[in-house]
Amino acid sequence: MLQEHNIRTGFFEDHQYEAMRAHLPAYVQPVVTFAFITGWRVRSEVLTLQWRHVDFKAGIVRLDPGATKNQEGRTFVMTPELRATLEAQRAVTEATQKKIGSVILWVFHRTKRGRPLKSFRKAWQQACEAASVPGRILHDLRRTAVRNLERAGVPCSVAMKMVGHKTESVYRRYAIVDEAMLRGAAVKRAAHRGQSPG
Repeated sequence: MLQEHNIRTGFFEDHQYEAMRAHLPAYVQPVVTFAFITGWRVRSEVLTLQWRHVDFKAGIVRLDPGATKNQEGRTFVMTPELRATLEAQRAVTEATQKKIGSVILWVFHRTKRGRPLKSFRKAWQQACEAASVPGRILHDLRRTAVRNLERAGVPCSVAMKMVGHKTESVYRRYAIVDEAMLRGAAVKRAAHRGQSPG
């Protein structure tokens, strides 16, 4: 059997993510929060998100079939943090719409004119440097979301649906088992056997 050599690296621990996010401009912070929670691809799935994809009543965000890399639709049930982020962004959108006098379709946009947000590379790089995590890329948010789902004990099949991985082999490249997870597993195993971990 061939070994997998294209294992992804690059993750944010919670404190690193919070520090980096704090250095971002206010209009970029909701984008990064959304990507950190959902693991969705920033350029093709988050920045293209429209309000018609957000259903506050049902508590879900969905992507249409054909709008994702694997061409399948996707649904993500809102966590409290995700709902709060989207509700705050909705308030910003409504305020901007009143100011410019036109409807804004995009969830994430520039606040002055409501134009869709296409890129924030410079702001991202500056925030990462200021937070002492230089060299991180946007895709690291996707890797981090997968690892966080693993840490939370979400079954692989469910996590794959949430972040949009079609095959388990691709998903496994992102689901890096770190030392904290290994220690947690040892504690659980010892508890199962009625022992104290060493």
